Formats: sequence, structure tokens, C-alpha cells
Amino acid sequence: MFVLTEEQLAVKEAAREFAQSELKPGVIARDSKMEYPKEQVRKMAELGFLGMMVKPENGGGGMDTLSYVLAMEEISKVDNSCSVIMSVNNSLVCWGLEKFGTADQKAKYLSKLATGEWIGAFCLSEPEAGSDATSQRTTAVDMGDHYVLNGTKNWITNGGTSKLHIVIAQTNPEKKHRGINAFLVETSWDGVVIGGKEDKLGIRSSDTHTIMYTDVKVPKENRIGEDGFGFKFAMQVLSGGRIGIAAQALGIAAGALELAVAYSKEREAFGKPISQHQAIAFKLADMATDIEAARLMVYRAAWMKDQGLNFDSASAMAKLMASSVAMKHTVEAVQIHGGYGFVKEYHVERLMRDAKITQIYEGTSEVQKIVISRGVLNGELYIPMPIETNTH
Repeated sequence: MFVLTEEQLAVKEAAREFAQSELKPGVIARDSKMEYPKEQVRKMAELGFLGMMVKPENGGGGMDTLSYVLAMEEISKVDNSCSVIMSVNNSLVCWGLEKFGTADQKAKYLSKLATGEWIGAFCLSEPEAGSDATSQRTTAVDMGDHYVLNGTKNWITNGGTSKLHIVIAQTNPEKKHRGINAFLVETSWDGVVIGGKEDKLGIRSSDTHTIMYTDVKVPKENRIGEDGFGFKFAMQVLSGGRIGIAAQALGIAAGALELAVAYSKEREAFGKPISQHQAIAFKLADMATDIEAARLMVYRAAWMKDQGLNFDSASAMAKLMASSVAMKHTVEAVQIHGGYGFVKEYHVERLMRDAKITQIYEGTSEVQKIVISRGVLNGELYIPMPIETNTH
């Protein structure tokens, strides 16, 4: 069987304890009020959850992707506003900067991000460029020693609290996607304007904003990679980010199952707990089976990333599967709770609302199918999970 190490199990337990003791109290109120979890994010930073995969010399925990996934899963069982803040900072910002940034860029920004002194945001989506990331309207005009950035980004997680943005912009329209660049932009610079906070269906206490850039001067040294590398950068970063969102979806589904099991043992109907009625027991069986299948896909994608293998298809499959399972089975959890599932007190209605976004951000389910089908047609091989045999 696939066996987690002692260190990975310790990370999982620490994340679960933090989620249950620090995040669960107040999560309903924060969701209702769209209140940013400032204190909770500060504590996540203290525990090292905001830079888990960053190397220790850059201020991070130096952990593997699987450990990160385990922490994401436990935190997502309780508070997905916190888990998406954690996911963006880890997967999209820190990982992209550490893998593709220069030594100077890392020295200037990475330790601040990894320790939570600064929070980062990834600015790709635009009003007319969501799934089609090649259609960037935001421009970065090369002025010699700097670029001048103009444009609008929307649906930006951490948009209101972040100190650093990774902004994807078009420098040379004639080259289309080969003319796109990625830039490190400090939010304190002149011309960066943060729009209002979005009123969302789910993940309501995370801060999602529209960002406007007007004649922002970006130093040449703040471009990531060679000229024209921006589109490849965005696609590689998003591929890794999908593992984090897949873990979030997994946590949502697993959290809903835990709540459904507990409630079904307590609630009685026709003289016995409803868990003893086949109609409910079979729902729980279906939930558990689908969630375990999603879990193995998510863990496999994380393992492949840690092994340095091509994980593009694996991460897309994991996100597609886990988000579908989250949506399907949070609805079932509400059904098992009956009328109680329709009120905020029992948590499952919030998990159901949170589940939907996992089918949309960091690539819709339809985009995941495009990625997967390309992998199939290109002949990508299935890589099995590691097997450990315990001998006695």
C-alpha cells in the first residue's frame, strides 16, 4: 500500500489540529460577513503553512508537494477561504518565483512571501481573458530600462491584502502568446489600484478583487525569465497550482463526509440512527469510495511532481476528479442532514457553496479536459504510485 512517512503524517496532524482549533471557531461568522481571516492567516504563517515547499535557505519549510497536499486537505475540510489564500501563496507565487526567478528576485521577495511577511497574488485572468490565457489585453511596453504596465485583472485571490503581484501581460502582440511576459509588481507602486471586494457564492472571506494598472513603471529586472517566457511560465505554474486546488476540493469532500457520518450516527428516524437505514448507508459508501479515488489521484499527482516527472495530465485529472467529487458529495451531505443541512450552523451548506469554485478557478473543468486529451493524444505514459511492501 502507499505509506506516508512519519514526517508527512506529522504535517497532516498539525494541519488538522490547527484547522479544528483555530479555524473552525468563527468560520461561519467570517463567511457570513465576508471578513478576511487576518489573524488566522498570521497563525498559518507562524506555523509555516504559507511557504511549505520553499527551500529553507529562502525562508521556507523545504517540504515536498505531498506534505503540502496533506496540509491543504485538512485545512480545506474546515475553511476554504484560508486554504485558497494558502494555495495561491504556495503554488502560484512562491513556487513560480523559486523555480523561475533570478537570485536577486528571490533574495528580494521570496523569504518575505514564504514567511508570510508578505502575501502574494497571481494576476492572469482578465475581463475577456479567463480560460483563454493567450488573449491578454494588459500590456507592458518596453521602455528600455523599464516597462510601462497598463490593464485590468479580475478575480484575483489575495487581491486586497497582497504586497506582491505576479502579473501576466502582453509585450509584443505580433508574437501572440510568444510575446507575453510575467512581472513582479509591488502593490505600493504608483498606478496600482485595488478595486472593490467581490461578493461571492463561496470562499466568501477570502479577498477577491479587480486590480487596475495605470502607467505602472516596472523595472526590467522584475521580469521573470527571458523575453516572451510569460505564457510558458503561467502554464507551468498553473499546472502545479492545480494540485493545490485538487487538494482543496478533496478536503471539501472529505470534510463533508466526516460531518455526514457524525450526523447520521446521531440523528434518529423510525427508531434507529439514520446511518442504519440503507438509503443513508449507501450514500455514505458512495461518498467514501469516490473520495478515496480522488485522494489517490491527488496524492499521485503530488508524488509525480516531487519525482520531477511530467505531471501536467496528472494534475489536470486530479483537479477534474476531485472537484467533481466535491460538488457531488457536498450536495449529498446536505441531503443527509435534511433541513439542518440547509442552515449555516451545520457547516455543510458552506462546503457545498465552496465546492463550486474548484470546478472553475485555475482552469475550468472544461480546460482540464483539453489538457488531459492532449496528454492522451501525445502518448503520455501512466506512472504508478510508489509501492512500499512491509515485511515481517
